Amino acid sequence: LQYVAGLSKTVAGNIVKKREELGKFTNRKELKEIPRLGAKTYEQCIGFLRVPGGPEPLDRTGIHPESYKETKALLKKLQLTADQIGSADAKEKISALPLSETAEELGIGEITLADICGQLTRPERDPRDEVPKPLLKKDVLQLEELKEGMELQGTVRNVVDFGAFVDIGVKQDGLVHISKLSNQYVKHPLDVVSVGDIVTVWVEGVDVQKGRVSLSMVK
Repeated sequence: LQYVAGLSKTVAGNIVKKREELGKFTNRKELKEIPRLGAKTYEQCIGFLRVPGGPEPLDRTGIHPESYKETKALLKKLQLTADQIGSADAKEKISALPLSETAEELGIGEITLADICGQLTRPERDPRDEVPKPLLKKDVLQLEELKEGMELQGTVRNVVDFGAFVDIGVKQDGLVHISKLSNQYVKHPLDVVSVGDIVTVWVEGVDVQKGRVSLSMVK
């Protein structure tokens, strides 16, 4: 759990402790009550933390809560219920969906819509299973060894609305904020990177205590 982006060993321990108290989590919102798991950490980690069997079916997918509104609008358009996520009926209807037209109708990017559709057809899919192993700097193995300005290669492990998480070989994936993906304006991170891409990044900052690494793809 402590390997999830944004989660330190302490916060991961707090999550486990809370889970033991509750028996199990029933929705993602309950994670906001975890000690030392603030709003920024929640935003970074919640797309990786899935909660199956709860009242919100989207919580078991890799869809970020920021996209729930658009996802529910899509399900309504397709005349699907959230309980049908991953079903053969959902896969059939989504495969016939005109992406460009639907993205415009929902007011989201076509790439974002494609990502949502992928999650609705395969909600338990782990994108890490389908990407190559990262190219890592062999002499950097610990978070404490990262230095500001260090150039590294890594593999994009997840792409969210606010940036991309890159595996650089330490226990925490580093975050490349959307503003650091390119010298040019980026409407959505998926316009620049995709899961599995091998990218060159530079270390912008390291918070060892919180287990956070800030990266940039702009030198």
